[in-house]
Amino acid sequence: MNIIEAIHARHSVRSYINRPLAANLVARLQALIAEYNAESGLNMQLVTGDPETFNCFWAHYGKFSGVENYIALIGAPDAAELCGYYGEKLVLEAQIMGLNTCWIGLSYKKLPGRYVIAPGEKLHLIISIGYGTTQGVQSKSKSVEKVSKCKGDMPEWFRRGVEAALLAPSAVNQQKFRFELVGDRVRATTGWGFYSHVDLGIAKLHFELGSGKPSSIWL
Repeated sequence: MNIIEAIHARHSVRSYINRPLAANLVARLQALIAEYNAESGLNMQLVTGDPETFNCFWAHYGKFSGVENYIALIGAPDAAELCGYYGEKLVLEAQIMGLNTCWIGLSYKKLPGRYVIAPGEKLHLIISIGYGTTQGVQSKSKSVEKVSKCKGDMPEWFRRGVEAALLAPSAVNQQKFRFELVGDRVRATTGWGFYSHVDLGIAKLHFELGSGKPSSIWL
């Protein structure tokens, strides 16, 4: 599976089987997390073998089960977009590894000693990771025209980028992001909503991958 295939194959999964992550996959995830932390300034951390974090009312209410492994997305208070961008990098890599994931904002409890939050940082949200009982299903999506703006004929690369962004996970499927083509560059914005800036970071990564354009494309 390549990264574009992972974009299409990956869906949110909330139920996992009782199977520890393979040691080679843990090592690969740790290496990726170290690489992305160095690149972004985030403090993302992989936690394994912790069922207690999801032993709470909100996890059951959110229909989560069997979650024992997750990635804690930690960074500066204004790092929500970075968490989305680099967290989704890990999500897609996990999909390629044969693992399933889900972005989680509230359906867990914060317990001491599970991860380290340095002064000046906060836990933004977490990503469950493991072997899913299913592969999930694709959520409904807005149209390309609803979330983009382009004068004249839309370039194919721009359309591919927007289409990939529309396959990105989004809090309560709100898809508040918007892409505007300005000359040969793109302006990405978001409206207000829960985790909207996290969603923007995720969508920007998908746009880059779908369009084949580098991160320098952004205005």
